[in-house]
Amino acid sequence: MSLDITPVTPEGRQVIQRYGNGGFRIANFPYAGSVLVTTEHSMLWPVTQAADITIENLHPLFAQEFSPGIILIGCGPKFISPPKDLRLAVKEKGAVLEWMDTGAACRTYNVLLTEERQVVAALIAVE
Repeated sequence: MSLDITPVTPEGRQVIQRYGNGGFRIANFPYAGSVLVTTEHSMLWPVTQAADITIENLHPLFAQEFSPGIILIGCGPKFISPPKDLRLAVKEKGAVLEWMDTGAACRTYNVLLTEERQVVAALIAVE
């Protein structure tokens, strides 16, 4: 199943248009697999399960021109607790970790993007 969740945003923003079927459609470009998303760039992310998320594999989100205020994690099809110490590691980098299922993270990212908030997302692909 694939859901269209496209909001109205300024041109050039990485709007998440669809998720499901093992991938995403972001800013009119299809991605097969998990992704890291910033306001201006998206890239494939080789993480397939929440237990494998670490501060190290989130590093590209911190290599931006701005410090992300909020890091949204889409942990898969259903909510599970984040790995221990990840929230603290993200806080030490100056950001807030928001952990939720992938669908909720996609929708939340788009809302925060339309509000011009400093948000990035790490999203595990779901079927």
